[in-house]
Amino acid sequence: MTDNIEIGSILTGKVTGIQPYGAFVALDDHNQGLVHISEITHGYVKDIHDHLKVGDEIKVKVLSIDEEAGKIGLSIKATEEPPVNQSVRSRKPRRRQAAAIISEGDGQQGFNTLKEKLQEWIDQSQREEIKK
Repeated sequence: MTDNIEIGSILTGKVTGIQPYGAFVALDDHNQGLVHISEITHGYVKDIHDHLKVGDEIKVKVLSIDEEAGKIGLSIKATEEPPVNQSVRSRKPRRRQAAAIISEGDGQQGFNTLKEKLQEWIDQSQREEIKK
């Protein structure tokens, strides 16, 4: 079936059909493969028709070959460089503000965990109940 097709090779094919899950691509007169929707392009693809149409000639990379099932997995995005997101690279790193150190009435400074504060809150709640 795929004597002249190898995993990792980059080939030119023609889109022969489009389904919601991917596009079928004829690689030659005897072999056809599928470009899954997740392999169309870098980023999210909502509708394949926004990227491909039947008859388009496209460059694809062979990802997998299942001789028994007669299936060839293809990728378009594997033939393209991933986009560099300029807005992320041009941003300056944000400076974090230091958290304030809280002084307690008993002279203790620092941060308290919930475990440390729990007993204090229980005691405070019980004192308020007694006052009522």
